[in-house]
Amino acid sequence: MNKYSLLSMFLLILFLGSCQLTHVEGEVDGVNIRATTNEANSNHGNGSFCPPGQAKKGNC
Repeated sequence: MNKYSLLSMFLLILFLGSCQLTHVEGEVDGVNIRATTNEANSNHGNGSFCPPGQAKKGNC
């Protein structure tokens, strides 16, 4: 293998490895399936989380 084919394979793997599945919809054996990942509905970042060590110190 020459260096150009190795470089192109590396870039292809890097590109495909950075994909993220955020929405799945379909039907399996007559059962409708719908799954989504929505960052807006998660509880992260709303200011209510306090790490255990900081809570023990009274910093939260």
